[in-house]
Amino acid sequence: MLKLNNIGAPRGATKSRKRRGRGPGSGLGKTSGRGHKGQKSRAGGGVPPWFEGGQMPLNRRLPKRGFTNIFRTVFQIVNLDDLERFEAGSEVNAEVLARSGLIRKADRPVKLLGRGKLEKQLVIEVTKASKSAIAAVEAAGGSVTLKG
Repeated sequence: MLKLNNIGAPRGATKSRKRRGRGPGSGLGKTSGRGHKGQKSRAGGGVPPWFEGGQMPLNRRLPKRGFTNIFRTVFQIVNLDDLERFEAGSEVNAEVLARSGLIRKADRPVKLLGRGKLEKQLVIEVTKASKSAIAAVEAAGGSVTLKG
């Protein structure tokens, strides 16, 4: 009968490790499977996967273009059809959106976009909103407050 004290790994589940450098009978003696001489036979030897044999590497052959604006504001996007899950009359802000899983971080800016339809009356507080989203929320009887 199978009990907790006699459960073991099935046959072939564990493999014995390769014991290198233990004589010719092991099959991994002498050079330990590294072949003869050369960079890859030495301790700490070898080249990184991106090394191209000394030719000019691909990342240096290709031209560099553009730049990354370090002051860019990255908004978390929420659409109108995402807000259908909330009850009518409820207040929706970044903390509520983060708790419901619509955005990842409550302390980062949120932008409301106008995809989908909104049938419920909601009080929404976001960092930014598109004109179509504001119009749709107000048409449903709700309000949008922009903060920050």
